Amino acid sequence: MTVRGIDHVGLTVPDLETATHFLVRAFGAKILYDTLRREEEPRKGPDLEKRLGVPKGTRQRAIRMLSLPNGPGVELFEFSGPRQEPPVLPCDFGWQHVALYTDELDEAVENCVSAGAALLAPPHPLPGPEEGERNRFAYLRTPWGSILELVSYPDPQPYERTTAERRWRP
Repeated sequence: MTVRGIDHVGLTVPDLETATHFLVRAFGAKILYDTLRREEEPRKGPDLEKRLGVPKGTRQRAIRMLSLPNGPGVELFEFSGPRQEPPVLPCDFGWQHVALYTDELDEAVENCVSAGAALLAPPHPLPGPEEGERNRFAYLRTPWGSILELVSYPDPQPYERTTAERRWRP
């Protein structure tokens, strides 16, 4: 068995259309298909609750799959129900952010901000084993509150001198 890479990332968002608009505008994402259209009857009931591990009364309202120009798909979910917590912060347990590689960090940051994201701090140099003259990253908050990292490391990284193993690079 060999894992080949990330197929898609699932994101629960408060509004499917707003999230779609952001991903299309910021990254050039393309809509592939809707698994569940908003006009259809929401998915609900004991089977959904058990399969997804969600509280009783949760309803799946819409599901959409998008593709990024180079990378995994992004599957958007819109739910309603008795429990919806705000997005996690980097200090919380669990999956805390998605990092997207870009060749042009400043342009990608500008695209995200103009599409509705909030830049948390200006781009910073990558530290320690990842450092390099042009290796940088930036954290942003998406319109629905999740953390997004944009990263670029065109220069060799110090860790590469100590091992033959390499990070996967798009």
